Amino acid sequence: MMPFSLKTVLRFISYWPPFFFTGVKVLSFNKDITEVRVGLKTNFWNQNYFGTHYGGTLFSMCDPFFVFILADKLKKEHILWDLSSSIEYIKAVREPVEAVFSVSLEQIEEIKKQALESFNYKPEFEVEIKTKSGEVVAKVKKTLYVRRKDSKERFSLEASK
Repeated sequence: MMPFSLKTVLRFISYWPPFFFTGVKVLSFNKDITEVRVGLKTNFWNQNYFGTHYGGTLFSMCDPFFVFILADKLKKEHILWDLSSSIEYIKAVREPVEAVFSVSLEQIEEIKKQALESFNYKPEFEVEIKTKSGEVVAKVKKTLYVRRKDSKERFSLEASK
């Protein structure tokens, strides 16, 4: 569980050194925090040899947000981890880019249901990094690990019945 509210984390994460020096910024989030919009402008600290966005920064800007959204919604009854991530670079650009991380309330309910019915659940999410004109620059896939904290007890009791 996060020590601060998700709203506080999202307001200040742009000042966290890995994001601050590379220019990753949370641009906005909706009222129920099921959608977070993140941006990145090219600067000296995040461009590669060719003057385009450094791929590691593009990948980094997509790291925590699906976990943050779910951690906020699943509260203290679940264990939540990043399991795997991959990125497909599509086009090198120098202009600002954005990514919108969205997890619907229906998806959250389905994750809760799956985590209740099985020992763990591994939902997959995708996000596209785009220019302001909508051109896709990269695609990121993330797989998370979700397990109820009482899974060991629940599933060991069921196995012994």
